[in-house]
Amino acid sequence: MDKTILEQEGLQKIRNDFAYLMNSFKEMLVSLGEADIAAMIPLENEDTPKTVQQVSNQKLAQAIGMSFELLNLVEENAATQFRRKTETKLGLETTRGSWAETFALWKQAGHDPQKMASLLPQITVTPVLTAHPTEAKRLTVLDIHRELYVLLVKHENPLWSASEKAGIKKDIKIVLERWWRTGEIYLQKPRLEDERSNLMHYFVNVFPEALELTDQRLLNAWQYSGLPTNLLAWPEQFPKLQFGSWVGGDRDGHPFVTPQFTADTLALHRQAALKILRKELVQLAKALSFSEFLNPFPEDFLGELQRQAAALGTEGRAALERNPSEPLRQMLNLMLVRLDRTAQENLGGDENTFYKQPEALAKDLTNLRALLVGLKAENIAKHHLFRAERTLASFGFHLAKLDIRQNSAYHEIAMEQILKASGAEDHAYGSWSEEKRLVFIHAELERNRPFLVAHTRCGEEADNVLGYLKVVKKYVDGYGTAGIGSVIVSMTRSLSDLLVVHLFLREVGLKEAKLSVVPLLETIDDLMAGPDILEAFLGHPFVQEQREGKTDFVQEVMLGYSDSNKDGGILTSKWNIYRAEEKLTQTGNRLGVKLRFFHGRGGTISRGGGKIHRFLESMPPGAMSGDVKMTVQGETIANQFANRINASYNLEMFLSGTARQAMLRPNGKEHEERLFGILDSLVNSSREQYRRLLDHPKFISFYSQATPIDVLEQSKIGSRPARRTGQRSLNDLRSIPWVFSWNQSRFNLTGWYGTGTALRKLKEQQPNDFNFLKEKAAAWPFLKFGLIQIETNLLNSNTRIMQVFAELVADTETRASLMEMILADYHSGLEHIEELMGERASERRVSRLENNKLRKASLDVLHRIQVASLTEWRSLRETDPEAANAMLPNLLLLVNALAGGLKATG
Repeated sequence: MDKTILEQEGLQKIRNDFAYLMNSFKEMLVSLGEADIAAMIPLENEDTPKTVQQVSNQKLAQAIGMSFELLNLVEENAATQFRRKTETKLGLETTRGSWAETFALWKQAGHDPQKMASLLPQITVTPVLTAHPTEAKRLTVLDIHRELYVLLVKHENPLWSASEKAGIKKDIKIVLERWWRTGEIYLQKPRLEDERSNLMHYFVNVFPEALELTDQRLLNAWQYSGLPTNLLAWPEQFPKLQFGSWVGGDRDGHPFVTPQFTADTLALHRQAALKILRKELVQLAKALSFSEFLNPFPEDFLGELQRQAAALGTEGRAALERNPSEPLRQMLNLMLVRLDRTAQENLGGDENTFYKQPEALAKDLTNLRALLVGLKAENIAKHHLFRAERTLASFGFHLAKLDIRQNSAYHEIAMEQILKASGAEDHAYGSWSEEKRLVFIHAELERNRPFLVAHTRCGEEADNVLGYLKVVKKYVDGYGTAGIGSVIVSMTRSLSDLLVVHLFLREVGLKEAKLSVVPLLETIDDLMAGPDILEAFLGHPFVQEQREGKTDFVQEVMLGYSDSNKDGGILTSKWNIYRAEEKLTQTGNRLGVKLRFFHGRGGTISRGGGKIHRFLESMPPGAMSGDVKMTVQGETIANQFANRINASYNLEMFLSGTARQAMLRPNGKEHEERLFGILDSLVNSSREQYRRLLDHPKFISFYSQATPIDVLEQSKIGSRPARRTGQRSLNDLRSIPWVFSWNQSRFNLTGWYGTGTALRKLKEQQPNDFNFLKEKAAAWPFLKFGLIQIETNLLNSNTRIMQVFAELVADTETRASLMEMILADYHSGLEHIEELMGERASERRVSRLENNKLRKASLDVLHRIQVASLTEWRSLRETDPEAANAMLPNLLLLVNALAGGLKATG
């Protein structure tokens, strides 16, 4: 069967399932006396809604917003079913980015099974969940979405009787009514505790189950590919999957992340991890009911059980008595006693009575595996014990590594305050030259003494920095460093920005912990300077001393996709990150240091989002060490991990894509001088055009009026402020609301502006270079992926809606001037990308255009309401602030509904 036929079937399934859910939704509305609202929800091909009596814009927006979420849910389920069908009918390797496809490519390249197997355990991937202000859905509503997904899957069973189908539909309508009565928007700004609870749901309820499915997918692909089963059988032969979090650790511009909140988060993580492990051990005990009368257990093992039980006293004896004549269960009962004591923080005395570190539990599980193998029960070990061992390897006793992030400018203020409090004559650290800073830091790092007497108060910034590092110190003293990720310096501009962190660590007694200090390279200039900063950092005597004795040393480097995009536009951002990765990798190779790239991706294309496997394929060959971290932000968490099937798919893409890239080595072809020269020229032209727009003297005024940025700054969709310091400037505005606001008004220009003009100039001025680029577009993953992403943003834009929002700009001359620039670049971008790709978008992007088509009529209704409401609200803010305040919930509801329809926030 042709894949195109399956794609068409998938599109039809979306239509059928969406019609079913919308029918249920409208029936529910009618039952509540909302027939007019039901009639006003546009269908696919309706340009205008049905004409009925005047209805509430608030209710209509809520209804359309819910219909978008139903469509998103249907598309997610259809994608899962499409993958299943293609794998069943066409083979596992037909799923792009999958393990099966990776193994097929490796075999074609001539890699032998031993080489493949030896690479897998070297792979370490870490999704890092963040709660940036892009998740526009209430936590309660996310739970309702999950219920509806389960009911939709249940509805698919063809064996249900008519009465059973009616019962499922009734259940769906009940859930829809609860949703309708709940509402979507945050009427109060979510607390950090709410954001943390949301992430904990995924760590505790989704990832342990998804881990098992992901491992099974790898094993199935290995066997399907005809590779030797003995090379992939035990947990240590599998890739490493770990998790990270920023909620409770990321304090860059977030004043509410206090030291106490960090301490509470670390404690919550630890207790949750121990509960997950306890559940695994209980399940394992249920399965291992081996009788000592039927299995020849070694005498020394039985004697060891008695010794362990004696060490545990009354609890130990009870553990043995619970399952007489079942030694494996007795062993697990004793392990559970030790684990319970660990969870109760009963960590004193004999270390055989609790688990000081997860390695001790791992050793017990390894001993259990050896017993099962000795009893010739390998299959049972691989089936039941495997999951417990993998769970421990992924979650440890810490659940997720908590990264600590703060801005370099904040650190400067903190250092000034510390110097002043310590009595230093010259404490103006922020105004010192880089050379003076380095001389000072170097001299201080050679000393082994603090600046301050205990309990000295310095000032808000210093007290915060030292306060949360003291929390980290206490945690590390008690449990080790496994639960602490990296100490990340936002806006790293120089060597001193990194080295000064070591002074803070020394001040709280963390010098010997050897925590990883990580640069976050965000702006274009910082990305270009990154390799020199890294070389100077790794070559500094103190850092070299920190590396001594660490055979597994890895230097992490975080790459920022958001600020580089805001700074120079999408093409400039993508290319500078690509070149930075290349040069950073060369620096690491030259110094003999393995690098871990931490990709600070957002949910939208403008901020590095997109399909994981395509993103990884576009990395420079040789730049992937096999150890990689990646942020998963805001609504992207729910999009990727809402259920275990989708979660396992996205984790597979991450793992498989990383392994595929780690196998690649530079072969010279990608570094053709002409190709890179063309890209350099194209990017320079694109950045010039982008800056021409942003540096226009009236741009801020245009932006403030032509987008709902003023509404977003009032929104309740995240716990942090929209601006880092509260100043009203483009530089201070966070990248997330910057992207969100352009998406809402359908410009989407953060994802394409500058590209069209640059491509047009290239074709006009260097036609041979343009044709050369066309030859490379299909073969070079970086260029192909980048062009497809930019084209996606162009296709998601809407020139008619842009013009409607532009009408909100009072200055007609500015409006006409800037819109002429924007629209010219837009049309040029579509035209020239089509030419480079060699085929019209209407023929290549069928699914994307179908997706847009299904949403068009409803989006038009919401945009019309939003523009009218925005106009009224802005007028009232000047004349009647109280009335304007009363309008805000409706405006936020519109923002939320549109975000659902566009499947994008910031």
